[in-house]
Amino acid sequence: MRLFHYPYQKVLKYSKSQFAIYWLCAISFIESFILPLPLQDVLLASMSLQKRNKAYYYALFCTLSSVAGAMIGYYLGVYFIDFLLPFIETFGYLSQLNQAESWFVKYGIWIILIAGFSPVPYKIFTIAAGMLSMALLPFILFSLVARAARYFLIAFLVRKFGKQCDAWLNKNIDRLGYILIVIIATGLWYVY
Repeated sequence: MRLFHYPYQKVLKYSKSQFAIYWLCAISFIESFILPLPLQDVLLASMSLQKRNKAYYYALFCTLSSVAGAMIGYYLGVYFIDFLLPFIETFGYLSQLNQAESWFVKYGIWIILIAGFSPVPYKIFTIAAGMLSMALLPFILFSLVARAARYFLIAFLVRKFGKQCDAWLNKNIDRLGYILIVIIATGLWYVY
């Protein structure tokens, strides 16, 4: 069953749109404080695959949009955490928020480098940083470094291995999707 092949082809199709850069910026912005899935990675990779000479240009806009969204998440944590807690609990992110809070206490602002680069829900860390009143300037700088590292790495890999990656993904996207489901299910089982 090719459950993931069709969405992958759709993303490739949308990445050719004249509005793709706007979608990339919007998704990257929203993902930093509310969107549950990191869809900007897939869109960035597919846009870079379509126009490899603009890969770093797309990565720059993705980075700046993501950091702007991270600032929204930070201010949500500062001013609206009491309002947001019921929603965070409803969507099952309360334990992750508590874990992020303990990591902030243990590692300080350095956790932003890890959260911004890795596939963990970055929105939890942006809100937690505001909730804990972390210093804003280091938060912005660390977010900028982490997000740039992530998106420019994607752009670099697509520029270097683009056609080979596309052929490999077309062949293996469904296996990867099912593996991702197993990893997420295992992680949820472990957390709960």
